[in-house]
Amino acid sequence: MTTVTQSPVRASIVRQALLLIAVVLVLFPFLWIAAAAFKTQIVLLTGQIFFTPTLANFAEVLFSSTSDYIRNFTNSFIVATVSTFLVLVISTLAAYSLQRMEWPSWVGQSMLGWSVIFHMVPPITLAGAWYSMFRIVGLDNTYLGLILAHTTLNLPMALWMMNVFVRDVPKELIEAAKIDGAETPGILRHVIIPLVRPGLAAAGILSFIFSWNEFAVVLTLSQRQTATVPVAIGKYAQENTIAFTQMAAASLLSMLPAVILLLVAQRFIVRGLTSGAVK
Repeated sequence: MTTVTQSPVRASIVRQALLLIAVVLVLFPFLWIAAAAFKTQIVLLTGQIFFTPTLANFAEVLFSSTSDYIRNFTNSFIVATVSTFLVLVISTLAAYSLQRMEWPSWVGQSMLGWSVIFHMVPPITLAGAWYSMFRIVGLDNTYLGLILAHTTLNLPMALWMMNVFVRDVPKELIEAAKIDGAETPGILRHVIIPLVRPGLAAAGILSFIFSWNEFAVVLTLSQRQTATVPVAIGKYAQENTIAFTQMAAASLLSMLPAVILLLVAQRFIVRGLTSGAVK
């Protein structure tokens, strides 16, 4: 009896230890960056564990005459917000069309399959072609060019998620709405959208975060006026010197939107990622 009793206890201890190790591995980079943001360059490079916190790095990042961080932060917010809105609109309409319109089965399968293939393509491989095209039509170094690029990158992921949610909407509700005389816009507004709000929230949050963190495409398509936060952080690494502490402060500030979104709607993300996995 003693051996049988101790076995679950040991298994629980091992499981908790492994979870603790995983937590440490995940949080350590964040804690290191957070600590570096409040250190001076000398304290950081000398590896001092105990130090007097300073806000000089944040002041340099936010208020220095040579820093464009506030403009970059605003640019990121504009591009991420507008591109996320477009992604949600297009993906919802496309998912409704694929699931509720009378398309041949191969059309939906081809569309979703192509979305997966496109999503697997590294964004950096598209940046050069987009730069050439946008320069010809006058969209290089513009918000519109960045918004279109980010919308294109995040649309496949959102399409797959919304396709699952729209598929799970009972057909009886749509048929009842049609019997009552509702057209497609009315069905979308009063039936589909209220029922797929968790999917919209999950897809929207992920699209916003992916857009916020995009670096390679923005670096290629933008200049100083339209550069976003990831590009601004990269500028602290120059050829002859790297401002580690200011980079850490800028990185810590850039986490705020994503952290707020995750805290507010984390349950929607879990449901959006697991929907369709268990029936």
